[in-house]
Formats: sequence, C-alpha cells, structure tokens
Amino acid sequence: MKVKLGIKNCLYPMPTTLIGAMVNGKPNYTTIAHVGIMDLTSVSLGMNKSHYTNQGIKENKTFSINIPSTKMVKETDFCGLVSGKNDDKAHLFKTFFGTLETAPMIEQCTINMECQIVRTVDFPNHDIFIGQITETYCDEAVLTDGNVDFGKVQPILFVMNTQNYWKIGTKIAKAWNIGKELSSQSECLKHFY
Repeated sequence: MKVKLGIKNCLYPMPTTLIGAMVNGKPNYTTIAHVGIMDLTSVSLGMNKSHYTNQGIKENKTFSINIPSTKMVKETDFCGLVSGKNDDKAHLFKTFFGTLETAPMIEQCTINMECQIVRTVDFPNHDIFIGQITETYCDEAVLTDGNVDFGKVQPILFVMNTQNYWKIGTKIAKAWNIGKELSSQSECLKHFY
C-alpha cells in the first residue's frame, strides 16, 4: 500500500561535492549536494543565496566541482557547517588552478571539474548556476580502462530526508544492456501465445 508523504523530493542520494570559487581574492569551498547534469558537458548548482561562495561565482563567472571520497567526510561536512565569511576553509586542502585561473580546485579530491557560468537563474531562495565544464581533472588511481571507476572514487552520497551520508555499493548490471533480456523474453512469449 502506498503512503502519502506530502511534497517531498526523493531524488536522493546525491553526490556530495565541494564547490570552489575565488571570493575577495581567496579560494573558498562550500559543501553542496544539489548538483545536477544538464547535458553531457553542462552542470547546475542549486545554492542558497546565503552562501558566501555565491558572490565569488557571480563575480568571476567560474566555479569548480570537487568530488571528495568517503575518507574526506569530516572535512566535507565542516565546509558545509561554517561560512567562508568567518573561517578560511581553504587551509584544509591543497588548492590548485587550471586553465580558468579563477576556479580553485582541491588536490585531495580525486575528480575536479572547472566550470564557466553559462546562465544564472534567480529562484526565491536559491541561485541556480548553470555552468559549462571546460576541463576535468582526475587521479590516475581511480581510472579503470581509461574511465572513472566510482568504486575506486568512493564518493560521499547525501540523503536530505534523514540528513545522513552514505557510500556507494557495488555495480548491479550493465546499463543499456540488462533490459535487452526483457526484449528477448517478450519475443518468446509472443511466439508461445
């Protein structure tokens, strides 16, 4: 039996990311899980307007998305608990820059994406930043056959409803493949009836 939950977004878990931006000339990082895929080379960030990082993104028109592993859960959570207005969170990490030069990235994160703003959408309480990925950096150690292996990355997953962090499980099937079994079963059943 189905139970009504009210208006509740159940698209979680989401990967927890550290968003980097230069604010007042200094690298700043904030924890955001509301990161989306717009298309294969574009992303979106849903960030509350109160975030200090927003002003750096607006000013420089750039940001980075850094994917921390489960080993970085304390640092990642901390970056969501304190504001860059009051605390220098960049001291927790080794920062590097890529071609954009205004999107600070975290060396300890195995995946880093440099992004340039394409559009900002003004929601009542949130800035929605839509960015084009200009370059992606990845540690060799998390690649398998030249592709990112998320079993090796071990990203931190976030669930809003219970406000908990989770870790990734194991692969269950090959995408765009496992469903073919239903197609062949469907054909068999047609011939049977």
